[in-house]
Amino acid sequence: MDRKVRVTLGYISELRQRAAQTVATGGQHGDDSTLAAVYDDESADREETPGSDVSDIPHETRNPGDQEPANPEPGLFNPLANGSPAFMSSSDGRIFYLGTSSNWSFTRRVLSMAHQHVYQQTLPTDRLIFEGSAYDLSPTEPGLGSSTKDPTIPSIDHALYLTNTVNFRCGQIYHLFEEYDFLKSLHEFYATDEISRSGLWYIHFLLILAFGRTFTQAKTHDDTPAGLEYFAKAMQLLPDHNQLYLSPMISTEILCCIAIFYQSLDCRSAAHNYIGQAMRLAMSHGMHTSMPVSELGLHVVERCRKIWWTIDILNRQMTCVQGLPQSIDDNFVQTSLPSFAESPLRALTLDMHIKLSRSVSEINKTVYAIDGRINRKFLLSTKEALTNLAGTADELQSKFPLYLDDTASGVPRVSAYLHLFYQQCVIVATRPLLFCFLKVRFESPETCAEFLGESQTVRNLIQMCLESAQHTIRILMSLKSQGLLETSLAFDLESIYTSTVVLLIGPAIDHQLMNGRSWWPARAYEIFREMVDAGNRVARLRWSELQQLDLTLREIPSAEAQPPGRTAASPDGTLLQLPSPDTSLTARSMDQGYSNETPSEPNNAIDTELSFGAGSVWTSAEMTAMADSIDFYDAEWVSNAMAAHGIW
Repeated sequence: MDRKVRVTLGYISELRQRAAQTVATGGQHGDDSTLAAVYDDESADREETPGSDVSDIPHETRNPGDQEPANPEPGLFNPLANGSPAFMSSSDGRIFYLGTSSNWSFTRRVLSMAHQHVYQQTLPTDRLIFEGSAYDLSPTEPGLGSSTKDPTIPSIDHALYLTNTVNFRCGQIYHLFEEYDFLKSLHEFYATDEISRSGLWYIHFLLILAFGRTFTQAKTHDDTPAGLEYFAKAMQLLPDHNQLYLSPMISTEILCCIAIFYQSLDCRSAAHNYIGQAMRLAMSHGMHTSMPVSELGLHVVERCRKIWWTIDILNRQMTCVQGLPQSIDDNFVQTSLPSFAESPLRALTLDMHIKLSRSVSEINKTVYAIDGRINRKFLLSTKEALTNLAGTADELQSKFPLYLDDTASGVPRVSAYLHLFYQQCVIVATRPLLFCFLKVRFESPETCAEFLGESQTVRNLIQMCLESAQHTIRILMSLKSQGLLETSLAFDLESIYTSTVVLLIGPAIDHQLMNGRSWWPARAYEIFREMVDAGNRVARLRWSELQQLDLTLREIPSAEAQPPGRTAASPDGTLLQLPSPDTSLTARSMDQGYSNETPSEPNNAIDTELSFGAGSVWTSAEMTAMADSIDFYDAEWVSNAMAAHGIW
């Protein structure tokens, strides 16, 4: 059965002219080679653009004599990774790179585009949120006038309680300390008449106390996060790299702790830097290799395996959060998984965690490639990503069930974490389409509706992205009801932040995409409120940014109804701006947007939607079918649609 493809006359004319030029200059190859030459010509045109530096753009590795492969996607690039790199300056003059796959960058790009469309002005940056602005770290952070005063060390019973809390909250997902060795040293520490406040173990101890206080301290709305006094002292005592190199196991564990704590403070660049140091230190000691048990001993090898895979997972996650290229080649990793003889579930958890972290790094490398042009694929890269994810769907469901529809069973925290990670992978792989169609919607609502009606595959992919966001909220709402919502570290916050952005964009593109259920963002805001009430200032600032996006997108109809040249404004006559980081959200601002709407569905219908129910989660077969539905015609159709609207 033939399928129709929309192609603009100008686009066809341009391709014909370039193909003719290529043939005239000696390109006497077949159609595939001629078409490839056309793309080379397009690249040459791009290289002549003033201000671009193509010397830094890596090219696909090919053997001499290999022909350029045929490209089934003419001109199709990811708009989030296309063109010159994007940067933004904060009010204090700091310059931030907007990484291509970064969740924060995605939101900032959408907000900037929406603000420009509604208010006909560039998004002001003087009151926007940038990393490191959630807390005032200047009085305590090393190098910024930190105090030399030692923090109060808790009693041994309290220290054991804090250590066990950290083990419960993090130990099933990450290896931050070797329990037996750490507790042995802890008891020796308290048994000593004169407490030794030096050495790597003491630094490690301070970091665990910092995490413990973060998890257990009563909610606070101070500028200083819980546990910061322990973290700051640990950073002050941290030796140079030469000293760290002498004790690789405890040093890498320390660096992992530092990276995670920095990430919880929304200091993403610092977190990425420290996990990079941990990876290089681990590799320099061969932790990524098949370490010989006969020479090193089983205990050392098992500990190094736990350390390596924690570093590997954190490095992939933090690199994607930054939107940066991955820094490790899997071909050089030879180490096995730790045995976890005492806990088979931990072995299964680690195996699934590795699979998902590799999936998100593969998405980062392909869907969000440099300049969007590695392998010249976008939609087909999304197809590959979904195919890879499909391979883990059934395994995730069978080995890590959630029991969200079973009121008699609690939701396992580890299972919830892995499912949230899986849904994030789906969202990050598919959300560039939302960005594309939001831009088309801004340029022509009629054309956007027409395009969405012409390609069921593209519409299904957008729907998949929205449904993954809804699944995320279902999981987080269940955790909230059990008191298991992670309000201190960044894991759950990143999930709700990513999902809420998607749920705000969906109705702005087409209200029918949400199937009339406009109350989904209201449920997301309930989760944000829980985190804010627990004293998480990062969550408060992220929420305020989403409210700004929410209100801006709501202005679209009125802005489009105004005569050209007028600027939409907020009710008080000024352009809408985010609250500054040191301004507490008022009760009114907390309840703006969706959160003060009466849900369009009765409560029992909402409760039904918030449970998974039968068939509401994508199975492996369904994911595979969705991926298989993406073909040449869809790729060409999206390419032409995007080219016609100047997105590339």
